[in-house]
Amino acid sequence: MLNHIVLMGRLTRDPEPRRTGSGVAVASFTLAVDRDGSEREADFIDIVAWRNTAEFAAKYFSKGRMAVVAGRLQIRGWTDKDGNKRRTAEVVADSVYFGDSKRDNSQQGTPQYAPPPYQAPPGEFTEMTDDGDAELPF
Repeated sequence: MLNHIVLMGRLTRDPEPRRTGSGVAVASFTLAVDRDGSEREADFIDIVAWRNTAEFAAKYFSKGRMAVVAGRLQIRGWTDKDGNKRRTAEVVADSVYFGDSKRDNSQQGTPQYAPPPYQAPPGEFTEMTDDGDAELPF
């Protein structure tokens, strides 16, 4: 059996970062996901991210930013203040990616963010130069 979900949508609010009693990072936010590519109808889906994913989302995402979330669907039971048993569906994010480019984001007037630069370990990549005459192998 497989429980895997991938969603793309805009954050309806800034991620809410918190820490558990033992210090584990957790962040929650809601994605507005268009139905069938239509901007007229959307589903509002609660997302919960943990540890590094939570810290990344809280640092680099804000309301209105396009995000791609990959994770699993979780149904969680709880009791409300009146003692009624309730159930809620949420996506537990394994990863959160940027769903728009910096250019797209700047046109909408939202703040610019970039992930921390990746530094490859020595010897992992070879630097290439563009001599203008070389042909690419693809």
